[in-house]
Amino acid sequence: MAISRQSLSLYLVTDPFLCAQTGLVETVTAALKGGVSFVQIRDKQATTQQLISLALQVKQVMAGSQIPLVINDNVEAAIASEVDGVHIGQEDMDAAEVRQLIGPDRILGLSVETEATALNLDPAIIDYAGAGPVFATQTKRDHKIPIGFTGLKRLCSCLTVPAVAIGGLKEEHCTAALAAGAEGVAVVSAICGQPDPEQSASNLLASLKRAEGEL
Repeated sequence: MAISRQSLSLYLVTDPFLCAQTGLVETVTAALKGGVSFVQIRDKQATTQQLISLALQVKQVMAGSQIPLVINDNVEAAIASEVDGVHIGQEDMDAAEVRQLIGPDRILGLSVETEATALNLDPAIIDYAGAGPVFATQTKRDHKIPIGFTGLKRLCSCLTVPAVAIGGLKEEHCTAALAAGAEGVAVVSAICGQPDPEQSASNLLASLKRAEGEL
């Protein structure tokens, strides 16, 4: 499945704890109605079998949407559940090895935190980059030092693939993220755990559209 730049505009990363009250599948369903363009299932504590089960449930509510669905880090779960791809970090499996396992047609995203990594990224292997973290975030305790929008701009200028900004981003950050060169924003707590995930997604989408109009 080819990755379009538009797909990266409003990228949802799920969090099992933040989504617990509403329900993860229910949160994704609501967020889709609100306009998210990409979904990543991220749960570092889940077993492979649990991830497969969850992915199949999410796939069901996403059926026919043409919106990409990827799993964070777990290649086995991604292949078994036949989702659209995988997203990996710098401490996960080697990107070339992941590409070999998932084949040429699935999406492969990579978290990029430094200019050196951005410059060395191979666009024949990686489809898109998650660039950041822009800000500190409680949803990923082991993240690197936040780079801010100045750092994001430097990363985006080094990349040969489209980038989505990651790390503590909210509605008010959309304009700065796009101005720095990102195609969109990846969010967790700005949708997950919110009283109305659909409205939260809709508000983010409206902010992104306003930002596009201003640039």
